[in-house]
Amino acid sequence: MGIGTNIVSFFTTATIVFFAFLIGEPIVRSLLRMFGVYAIVEEGTCHVYVLFGKVIATIREPGLNFLWLHLGWRALIVNWFGKRHVLDMRIDQQYLRSLPVNSEEGAPMGIGVWYEMFVSDPVAFLFRNTDPKGSLAANVSSATVRMLSNMPLDSMLETRHVMSRAVRGEVSPKSHEWGYKLGSVYIRKVHFRDAGMIRQIEEKVVNRLRQVTSAIRQDGDNRVNIITSRAEKTAAVEFARADAVRPEIVGRALQKISEDEQVASALFEILETEKILESKARVTLVPEGQGLLSQLLAARTAKNQ
Repeated sequence: MGIGTNIVSFFTTATIVFFAFLIGEPIVRSLLRMFGVYAIVEEGTCHVYVLFGKVIATIREPGLNFLWLHLGWRALIVNWFGKRHVLDMRIDQQYLRSLPVNSEEGAPMGIGVWYEMFVSDPVAFLFRNTDPKGSLAANVSSATVRMLSNMPLDSMLETRHVMSRAVRGEVSPKSHEWGYKLGSVYIRKVHFRDAGMIRQIEEKVVNRLRQVTSAIRQDGDNRVNIITSRAEKTAAVEFARADAVRPEIVGRALQKISEDEQVASALFEILETEKILESKARVTLVPEGQGLLSQLLAARTAKNQ
């Protein structure tokens, strides 16, 4: 009976302690933060504490910070009568599209500027300028127009690194006064803003491409014609040489054949027979010694004609 009572008592106590810590621990932490005992600074952030219109502390160290070490007795009332500003100290990026700039030749151009910025002085960022991000964008825009206007068109299209450095050197000193420091600056895009000029350039490019294509095609045709004419000339020379050599070759062969009378007679009979067969003429065979029959056949043939 005693063991069962002890087990029930143990589980009851454990349950009460568990719910006490579950509910009481967040309440205790809230009270500690409310009375300024500690504050947790996240990575990449900064806490600025203001009391009665005066900045009393700036905490940048991430992690758990005990405010009594930074603020002293003022930590007890800073959350009641003061204000805490949490600033993002990480690098931010922005892109300004198609800033209007005229080249030295008078061509209306558009410049796309990409730049980085970050908070360098939290106090100046909060109280020197009501809109430091907007002021920095306006400063970058005006510096781009001022520094890149009246540049030669070819330089504007080719020397983007030089233009980026010029814009950054113009903007950085002023932006640092506001606690908002400018990082990298890069001219990402340079383009024409006039639609009519763009169409004219496109037409010129198309016409130039057509001219180049036509020139390439004509050059190819000329090369093919040269190769063809050379081949025809070579073939004609070889055929002429063959025609010139053929009678000599045939004559030598006939001379060699004529040395043997039987071979020559057989050859000429064969050639005569081939000619007769090729002519597709009608041939009538007459036995030897039948002279009258030959005369009758010849007379019949003449009568039919």
